[in-house]
Amino acid sequence: MDQLPLVSIVTIVYNGEKYIEHTIKSVLGQTYQHIEYIIVDGGSKDNTLSIVRKYEDKIAVVISEPDKGISDAFNKGIRAATGNIIGIINADDWYEPDAVKNIVEQGSSYDVVFGNLQLWKEGKKDFMIKGNLLFLEKEMSVNHPTVFVKSTCYQQFGTFDLSFRCAMDYDLMLRLKVNGCRFGYVDQVISNMRWEGFSDKRWMLGCRETLAIKNNYLPARKWRNYLYFYKHVIAIALPKFVERIGLGAIVKAYRSRFSRIKKVYV
Repeated sequence: MDQLPLVSIVTIVYNGEKYIEHTIKSVLGQTYQHIEYIIVDGGSKDNTLSIVRKYEDKIAVVISEPDKGISDAFNKGIRAATGNIIGIINADDWYEPDAVKNIVEQGSSYDVVFGNLQLWKEGKKDFMIKGNLLFLEKEMSVNHPTVFVKSTCYQQFGTFDLSFRCAMDYDLMLRLKVNGCRFGYVDQVISNMRWEGFSDKRWMLGCRETLAIKNNYLPARKWRNYLYFYKHVIAIALPKFVERIGLGAIVKAYRSRFSRIKKVYV
């Protein structure tokens, strides 16, 4: 057991009583046992902490205090982590039972390891998104709930940037890539995400932040970045319109057959 790397898992939560227990059980139920679990609560007003306390003997660190947003909460968890490898799973999401085992066994020679993400809607599997490093310089093509990063990468290249409200994960992934971190892909479902009820109000902010991030790390491609920004906006807005007029089957067909970032529908 001592020869196995310690994996730190961070969950951030705020008023997450509805799903936090499912997330906790998915971490504690991992087939890989050498795990340090850290929960960062933003000062929940509901029963979140009562649920967390049911498992406190199996949780290494619980932090409960107001924060400055998602990035700040992530960074608190990373600072508390002592593992060689750090994964982040939010309170609405959950891991597959062999997730950490597969990451450690298949990604030991990499700095950053990622896999596939299964999305659920109304309690049923909807589609699976395959991670794809090839397009990371264009958009967030790596599924952040599936990502595991070596602690040395955070120490060398920094943590999450508090100035971003939506695309903080993209900023981190692109920063690690342009600085030469080695990315490895595990072609298996690592994590699950519920996406019903997701708000679309901030998607444009996400696109703008993505553009700013690319202009920062890839300034020589600035004109291409702007062109891709407009393409990206259209690629998000058009399917929303098509689905609203009842032609969702066309959107599914395109995403599963022609999209660069493949979505496999169940």
